[in-house]
Amino acid sequence: MSTLTPTLTPTPTTALAPSKVGAVRPVIKTALPGPNAIRVLAGDDKYVSPSYTRSYPLVAKSGRGIVVTDVDGNEFFDFSSGIAVTSTGHCHPEVVAAIQKQAGELIHMSGTDFYYESMITLSERLSAILPMPGPHKFYFGNSGAEAVECALKLARYHTKRPNIIAFLGAFHGRTMGAVSLTASKPQQKRRFGPLMGGVTHVRYPDVYRGCSGGVQNAEAFALACATYIEDKLFRTILPPEEVAAIFIEPVQGEGGYVTAPPAFMRELRRICDRHGILLVVDEVQSGVGRTGKWWAVEHSDVQPDIVCMAKGIASGMPLGICASRADIMDWIPGSHASTFGGNPVCIAAALATLDILEREGVQNAAEVGQHMLDRMKSWTSTHPMVGDVRGMGLMLGVELVQDKITKARAHDERDRVVELAFERGILFLGCGENTVRISPSLLVTKDEADCAMDVLEECITLVEKDGVNAGRK
Repeated sequence: MSTLTPTLTPTPTTALAPSKVGAVRPVIKTALPGPNAIRVLAGDDKYVSPSYTRSYPLVAKSGRGIVVTDVDGNEFFDFSSGIAVTSTGHCHPEVVAAIQKQAGELIHMSGTDFYYESMITLSERLSAILPMPGPHKFYFGNSGAEAVECALKLARYHTKRPNIIAFLGAFHGRTMGAVSLTASKPQQKRRFGPLMGGVTHVRYPDVYRGCSGGVQNAEAFALACATYIEDKLFRTILPPEEVAAIFIEPVQGEGGYVTAPPAFMRELRRICDRHGILLVVDEVQSGVGRTGKWWAVEHSDVQPDIVCMAKGIASGMPLGICASRADIMDWIPGSHASTFGGNPVCIAAALATLDILEREGVQNAAEVGQHMLDRMKSWTSTHPMVGDVRGMGLMLGVELVQDKITKARAHDERDRVVELAFERGILFLGCGENTVRISPSLLVTKDEADCAMDVLEECITLVEKDGVNAGRK
């Protein structure tokens, strides 16, 4: 996300352009931030950790579906889903009902020391849709970082090997083990060392930046990124028999919504098989239907050994899960646990979420995501600042550049596009250095998507014109 510091001075908003499809539009009633938002921002500045990143001064009060209403009554379309978390939209009535029912029966007993029947029910449901054959076992935590920490410890425990391979551009979390795997931004590691040892980072197959030419060139580049592990690392500095796991995001999140080509994923699987290495897929952001399949790794027909999930699994309730083949999760009692992990209210939300996604969400993500991708792909030809449009399902990225030949990253311009969209009532976030991320509810309609794309294209056009005018000066 951008680290822009929002001003406390209200800025006038630009009138919303008419919708091309007649969809319901966001409603902006005040200057942004409004008077109530300014009051909250002042309190935040006084009391809240300055380590948080905020892209613009949204002070949320309520949410229904794709609409978020702020403390001044302004209504926004949320195309960030709280960082890809509210997969069924804000306050879906079925999820709310499940939470309310469970909260009236049992809020906490601790699955570490006692038992919840709902934990078994959720495990059975997830086991049926995991991207590798069973039987499976599950560890329940509270966040994506905790799911990654579990996978990291489990990989070392099971293999009795110390080393891990991860990728440049990766984001796996901010706890000490997870941040050791992370390689997204220097600030995420600055002044926290020494971090966990035994981690080697290699190049992620960013096809847009790694090669030019057609499909064959792209596949060759992607394969080269994978074979580098065997041809260079294993022959020079990293004995393969000492590598426990390779951690990979099938679609990098903070790295810029970059998608790993299927050929790369398949070669990674072959490397792991040859050397007894576990393949861990971090599906914290890309999983649970976001890419139009239950798991992003399914797009490459690769079966992992361990899957990390969180974010959209419980529609906003804190739940992180590490799932593995049953034979891998062979540690003994006391090896790893969590007091709050698998909280029954969160599990109730997850079960309701799965019901909704099975019924309509995953299919809708595929259909509406393709609708958006088909439209935005043309922007690389019609907009000088749009270098690449990519993604799967409703995990889409628009990478902005200053020049299409040099591919110089348009970081400030990206931030300005996101700000302008906020002023027009659409909530986007950045990812990577210069990409706009698009991750709405998996129940978003085509009309709502068209509205967001109208605004995004308008904002890109405005920033492009600003750049041209600045050049003339």
